[in-house]
Amino acid sequence: MTDDTTRAQSRRNWHEALADLPVAPALPALAAALEKTGNAVLVAPPGAGKTTAVPLHLQEALPDPGRIVMLEPRRLAARAAAERMAALLGEKAGQTVGYRMRGETRVSPCTRIEVVTEGILTRMIQRDPMLEGVGLVIFDEFHERSLHADLALALAREVQTALREDLMLLVMSATMEAEPVAALLGDAPVVRAEGRSFPVEIRHLPRPWQDPRRPRPMEDAFAALLLRALEEEPAGGVLGFLPGEGEIRRVARAMTPHLPGMVRLHLLYGMADPSAQRRAILPEPDGRRKLVLATSIAETSLTIEGLSVVVDSGLARRNRFDPSSGMDRLVTERVTRAEATQRAGRAGRTGPGVCYRLWTRGEEGGLKSWPEPEILRADLAPLALEMALWGADDPAAMPFLDPPPAPAFSAARSLLQELGALDASGRITPHGKRLAALPLHPRLAHMLVMGGADAAELAALLEERDVLLPASGERLPADLSLRLEALRDPERFSRSHPWKVVRGRIARIRREARRLVRLARLEEAPPRPLPPAVLVALAWPDRIARRRADGAGRFLMASGKGAVLPEEDGLAAAPFLAIAETDGDPREARIRRALPIGREELLAHLADRIREETLCRWDGRRRKVIALRRKMLGALPIVEEHWADCPAELRAAALLDGVRALGLGAIGFDDRARRLARRIEAARKAGAPVPPHDEAALLADLERWLLPAALEATNLSELARAPLASLLEAALDWSARKAVDRLAPAHFVTPTGRKVPIDYGDAGPEIAVRLQALFGLDTHPVVAGQPLRITLLSPAGRPLQTTSDLPGFWRGAYGEVRKEMRGRYPKHPWPEAPWAATPPKIGKGGR
Repeated sequence: MTDDTTRAQSRRNWHEALADLPVAPALPALAAALEKTGNAVLVAPPGAGKTTAVPLHLQEALPDPGRIVMLEPRRLAARAAAERMAALLGEKAGQTVGYRMRGETRVSPCTRIEVVTEGILTRMIQRDPMLEGVGLVIFDEFHERSLHADLALALAREVQTALREDLMLLVMSATMEAEPVAALLGDAPVVRAEGRSFPVEIRHLPRPWQDPRRPRPMEDAFAALLLRALEEEPAGGVLGFLPGEGEIRRVARAMTPHLPGMVRLHLLYGMADPSAQRRAILPEPDGRRKLVLATSIAETSLTIEGLSVVVDSGLARRNRFDPSSGMDRLVTERVTRAEATQRAGRAGRTGPGVCYRLWTRGEEGGLKSWPEPEILRADLAPLALEMALWGADDPAAMPFLDPPPAPAFSAARSLLQELGALDASGRITPHGKRLAALPLHPRLAHMLVMGGADAAELAALLEERDVLLPASGERLPADLSLRLEALRDPERFSRSHPWKVVRGRIARIRREARRLVRLARLEEAPPRPLPPAVLVALAWPDRIARRRADGAGRFLMASGKGAVLPEEDGLAAAPFLAIAETDGDPREARIRRALPIGREELLAHLADRIREETLCRWDGRRRKVIALRRKMLGALPIVEEHWADCPAELRAAALLDGVRALGLGAIGFDDRARRLARRIEAARKAGAPVPPHDEAALLADLERWLLPAALEATNLSELARAPLASLLEAALDWSARKAVDRLAPAHFVTPTGRKVPIDYGDAGPEIAVRLQALFGLDTHPVVAGQPLRITLLSPAGRPLQTTSDLPGFWRGAYGEVRKEMRGRYPKHPWPEAPWAATPPKIGKGGR
């Protein structure tokens, strides 16, 4: 058979295959829309065949499409789509249809359809903004709204509007609000494919699986639901959705002893070996029943042969970025309704199916409608670097479907400036261009460039999931040097440590390290290799941490946030740590991977980030003023020394802060000072031009009256010996003191001329005086605008009566007092009209 005959036969074969797909009726309209307007949006249900059919059809139907580049969000889906299209053409991937992804490329000069993953498309546009030879860019599964997909669409749209009017853009999705995307593409036509779906029966739990009386792990409940599905549905493959690799492995361990003999178990997740991924997708060669445990990687684009049952945990794992802490956090969240629908649809692609859900029908109402776009919740440092490379500094000026949040974008730019990737004005530097050329987060790219080839192994290690697995459920130690040891000699490590080494990850790290060395052109080692701890510190300067003084395991990071380790962890007592990974908790992050680092290493290798400062402040824990000279890395003191020549003004201000914190009692605010303060406050209320003198006001206004003494003191004990009443009085000017003496005198003068101290308490001004001392007084005294409260005393100094109306007392209650007191104190006068009587002379000490 000639090559032409073979090609003709292959063409008939794939035409027949495409004609049978549900999306086929919509393909002519889609080609017409692209040819007419240059842009289009295709909405087709799961299983319609759009990923395979659309590129093949458009490559032939469009007059001159050039090369077609299709963005596929996931590596597994990209490889599977390219291999499927190539197989329909009777070829292998890399001929007419090829693919590119990180670390793996199958293309050739004859490739006309190229399936790429997200970072690859962004890099293609950055390197060649004209996209020479590319006529159509397809964004598949756009509903996932990954950060790179949003960025690539914005860049492609700018290329189309500014440089390449002939460039065509097509956005495809199974579940998506098409209108906003169509508007972004200049009111592009929306083409909808009805599809051919089979009914899927949804089965909910009768009651929530979580029982507070008998708590159990989610994995146990999910394994039980899987076994139920296998028993109730005796035919067809089963696909179980779980949030991550860890849950998949735990469920697999729980399931394995109970699996029927005709069921073969497969694990499907992003970092699984490609051959294992292919086996999970393809039919079982011996006719056995397939059980696939997968992450959300299996939601879209992949067709798993023979599948008719889905079991959904209802959980998904997402990255969330906290701009206040500058850290990502992997969180496990409930799926949205759109994701649950997408997952259930996997059971109905080739025939009627069943979907078991690990939640009740009542819980369904609590699900959100759509997943949140990654641009609204992710670390935006890679986006900010790509925008700077593109020459754009304002996200609002770019055609984003959702603009990035301002706080997160600002935090990303600050990080890039700290790494030297952006200058002070936000423009990309030569160093930043070098970072942008590497397929790494800017932190790791900076580490690689600064550390040379020796850093490639560490960068690849930090990008990969942990190479160690805990033994018997215990927590893994945080020490990153253990991972480096396992990476360099896994056999020896396994013999001397209790933790399991994941060999597949070790192999991937080694391959990736070699690739990074080639990409970064790091064949030559730097003259002075940097220790791993320094490399980590260069990549995460904001996560350099110092142990707090209050115990092992608690650290303060340069960002100002807290971080913790279990006290039994080997790094818990380290003075300083270079932290590479935490759980991202914004309150107090748990450290997952870190290395101890020395003070001298920080001073030597991060000198450009360290600032010197002086500090004089009140230390509430030690109840004293501390004066220090410090070398600071962010919020972190690296070196602290006593500041012997601290100015008196600063020390005094710190002492006053201590008084505010502890209250006036800390300086022995004695009765004399307290009485004076109350007197001045009473005068103020009566109209004297003086500031408030209650305790709260005095504490707030310490600089006015206590500063002179604080300037002479070095500690609270010395300050407490100061004459506080004299200081209060000295703080008043002459006119204020006169007003206080007039409105709130210190004493009441009796008709005999004796001075009785006035107490200005909460109940108002008051005195206590012997009754005979007031003979001859027929008007009630007024002080500070109030009647003076008088406690009348017997000749023995015991209280007889309290009055605020002396004339009324003389003419009223005095009569009864007189009858009783005359017999008891016959030598003392008890006149019938005391208001007109002459007061007797009272002995020394009397009132």
